[in-house]
Formats: sequence, C-alpha cells, structure tokens
Amino acid sequence: MSERGRLAVYLPAALALAALLVLAFLRMPAFGGTVHLYRDLAVPAAVRHVTANVVSAVNFDQRALDTLGEESILLGSVVGVAALLRPAQRESERRPPRTGRTLESTGLLGYLLLPVTLIVGFDVVAHGQLTPGGGFQGGVVLATGIHLLYLAGSYRALERLRPVEVFDAGEALGAGMFTVLGLIGVLAGTAFLQNFLPMGSFGALFSAGTVPVLNALVGVEVACGAVVLLTHFFTEDLTVSVAEQDDGSHQGSEKE
Repeated sequence: MSERGRLAVYLPAALALAALLVLAFLRMPAFGGTVHLYRDLAVPAAVRHVTANVVSAVNFDQRALDTLGEESILLGSVVGVAALLRPAQRESERRPPRTGRTLESTGLLGYLLLPVTLIVGFDVVAHGQLTPGGGFQGGVVLATGIHLLYLAGSYRALERLRPVEVFDAGEALGAGMFTVLGLIGVLAGTAFLQNFLPMGSFGALFSAGTVPVLNALVGVEVACGAVVLLTHFFTEDLTVSVAEQDDGSHQGSEKE
C-alpha cells in the first residue's frame, strides 16, 4: 500500500478515536468525588451472581464480550509473532549445542519450583471467581512455571515438556470455546455471553455460573498462548541459523 493509501486509512480511524476519547473525558466524574458509577453498579451485580471476586464478575460476566476481544488480541499477537519469526528462506533449524554450565543450586531450585509454580498457577485459575487472580494471571504463572526447566539448564527437557502442537491446539481451543459458550447461552434463550448456568452458593468453588468456566478457558488460552509465544522466541534465538551461500560465505552469524 502506498503512503497516501495508508494515510487515507489511518486518518479517519484516528479522528474517530480522538472524538470518542474527547467525549469520554468530558463526561468523566470529577477527581476525588464520591460518585463512582462503576462501583455502585458492579458490586451489586457481582453479589447477585454470587461472585466473590468482583473483578472476575466484571471480566467474565458483566463485560464478558470485552474479555473475548482481549482474548482475540492475544491470539492475533501470537499468530503475528509466529508469522514474523518463522525461518526465512536462508535460515534453517539446528539443535542447540551443549555449551556453558548451570550451577547445581540453580538447577535444583528450578526443578523444585517447577511443580510448586504449576500448582500455584492452577490454584489461581481455579479460584478466580473467589479470590484475586483468575485466568489471565494464572495462565501467565503456568507458562512461567513450565519455562523454569530452561532456567534450570535443560532446554531439551523443556522441549519434551511443551510439545508446541499441543499448546497450539490448546490456545485455539480456549479462544474458540469462549465463543461457543456464548452461543450456547443464545441457544438457551439468553443473550450472547450472558451468565446462564446455576449460580451455586456464595464462596463455593462451583459458583458464579459461567464465570469459572470462562475463567478456566481464558487460563487455557493465556497459558498456551504464552508458551507458544516463548517457544517461537526461543526457537529463533537458540535453534535457527543462517544458511551458507553457494560460494561458502555467510549471510550472517549463527545465533547462540
């Protein structure tokens, strides 16, 4: 696309966004005031749907459609990184050499913290409707826990623990099922992504209707997406080398 064409696409969108921002700022309540409309509406709505964590009630109940958009942004980001970091025509993948040495204390700490971190991640996701946390935070913790193997000095063990194809499918499943659950609600006679499952008892693990289900799906999508994202960065940095030209010269140096 030419520079003039890009400008023609950008200017209307920029002007529309600027107009929306101006309208939003003009209608904001005064700083330090006692009127907080979101607080006054969000908290009673969370209590009605027996959701102890009001933030999760907002994310997965009151504004679940916004969360679907955030999931889509993450999915698109991972797809974009995968497209940008795929091996070019003159690049090839190689096995990383065994270089350097990890301190025994570092390796031991990494192996000990791996199961602990995974348990914490699952706990954060599972109790997202009850306590601070949820699918976004727990998903990042899970992805981080898996990569403790790399910090412990075992990239090959990390490769065995996180088969990329499985996590690719998990990311797509988490994002797709979020939409499917909304459509199931429509078929059940409610609005898209409206909370239609039984609410349960306040403070119970299985409560808040669709909130824990959507929360778990986000946890799957975020954890798998973060793993896939880091996998592409590791692959580019550790296992992709620049192929030689026919005359024996290099296009660039190998990546360590």
